[in-house]
Amino acid sequence: MIKVDKGMLLVAEPFMKDINFQRAVVLLCEHQVTGSFGITINRPTQHLVADYIEGIGNYSLPLYDGGPVGKDHIHFLHNLPSHIPQSLWVGEEIYWGGDLEAAKFVINSGLGNNSNIRFYLGYSGWGEQQLEEEMDEKSWLTIPSNGRLVFHEETPLIWKEAVKAMGEEFKPLINYPLDPSFN
Repeated sequence: MIKVDKGMLLVAEPFMKDINFQRAVVLLCEHQVTGSFGITINRPTQHLVADYIEGIGNYSLPLYDGGPVGKDHIHFLHNLPSHIPQSLWVGEEIYWGGDLEAAKFVINSGLGNNSNIRFYLGYSGWGEQQLEEEMDEKSWLTIPSNGRLVFHEETPLIWKEAVKAMGEEFKPLINYPLDPSFN
C-alpha cells in the first residue's frame, strides 16, 4: 500500500475514465484521516485571473481549473513565501495560499508571473479513505512534489513530464491512448 501524504503529486493513470481527471496531475495540499484536498495543476482555462480577482494588474495571467469541487473558490500556489505571508508549505518550493493582498502586490510589482504564482478555480477533494481506495485501485501513480512541474511553462506537457519522472519503465504510458480500444 502506498502511503498518501501532503506534497505528493498524483498522476492519473492513462485510462482514467473520469473526465475531470483524465491525464490530470494533482498536487496534494492536505491529507488527513477525514479526507484529502488537492489542486489539479495542468488544466488551464480560457479565463484570466484579472477576470475573477479585482486589483490584479497583470491581464495576461491565466486562470487554471483546480478541480471539480468548490468552483466558487480560488486558490493559489506559488514559490514566493518571503513575499506572501501566511502561505503554507506544501512541498519542494511550493506554497499554498497566503495573504491575497500581498499576492496582488507581488503580481502588480512584476515579481509575480506565471512561472512563480498560479491561480486555480476549484479544487479536487476526497472523503475519508476515498483517496486510499483510489490508490489501491491503481487510479493514481505518485511522485514527490516538484516545483519545476507545478510551474512548468508548457502546462499541456505536465502529465507527460510527471510520467517521465517516475522512471524509464513508465515512459511507454505517455503514448497510450485515452481509450485502449483505439489502439
